[in-house]
Amino acid sequence: MGLFSFLKNDGNKQFVSAPAFENQVAKQMQMAPLTMKELRKINVNEDKELKLEFFFYTNTAQKANVFAQELEKLNYEVRSGQSAGDKKLFIVTGWTTKMKMEDVIVSNWAKTMCELGFSFDCEFDGWGTTPDQ
Repeated sequence: MGLFSFLKNDGNKQFVSAPAFENQVAKQMQMAPLTMKELRKINVNEDKELKLEFFFYTNTAQKANVFAQELEKLNYEVRSGQSAGDKKLFIVTGWTTKMKMEDVIVSNWAKTMCELGFSFDCEFDGWGTTPDQ
């Protein structure tokens, strides 16, 4: 979750501010290459295709459900519900379809997820994967 998102968790008010969105995009653009570097250390090369696990947060169940439906249109496996760690937050999580583990593909995907989440007032909190799929 972004540093300031906790300030925007009341009812139908905006959850992700424009500055928080910009900070999250910058963070994801820094993190993606570092994560890819770690994956290379465990022999995940650019030709490997993996599903990515993703995480989003927002402040209403309705926003989470609508966004989950949008992600399902991408043929992603998606779940949404109340956050276990904070009952005022709602999570959207799931798995993408397989994609090549090329740095540029994964970085572009992460940026797109930030943008798509923002358009539905959901904050992209990051991604992960398992190399043994």
